Amino acid sequence: MARYASGKRALGISDRSGRAYHLKNMIREWNDLLVGKDEYEPKQPQLTPSRSNPDPQALRISRPDRTEPPVSVLLPFNSFKSGASGSATITVTEPGHGRSTGDTVRFRDVEAFDGFTEAVIEGASGYSITKVNDNSYTFSASSGTATTGSVLGGGGFASAGPVTVSS
Repeated sequence: MARYASGKRALGISDRSGRAYHLKNMIREWNDLLVGKDEYEPKQPQLTPSRSNPDPQALRISRPDRTEPPVSVLLPFNSFKSGASGSATITVTEPGHGRSTGDTVRFRDVEAFDGFTEAVIEGASGYSITKVNDNSYTFSASSGTATTGSVLGGGGFASAGPVTVSS
């Protein structure tokens, strides 16, 4: 029966380089390769990453999302346009207003223009609007009519918002 080589004359061939080493000086790596001591590479930690525990909640004391209260929006310069002469209709330009027909809007810090006074436009109860498109809507002033018609006005600090603004 045959015997395997042993002792000081037994040689082994490296699986990595093909170089001959004394069998007693060879080391078996984690991937089952038989290599010499100078070629040995220990297993890298990236090959067996540690298991991460899931984070069920990032905040210790979480708070639910709140519903934002309505706020006043600053209107563009001279965003009011009077209707035809003798009409009480005013068109307001408010880009991307997101309002619907029937919403109540109150205007603040408006300058008088074309026969409409500040007190009329800034009515305390606001105005029910009619949506024209996504950037404008109309309302009928409670008193007064346009003297010239199709006049831009309102000033640079006018704002549109809810009837009541709370802090």
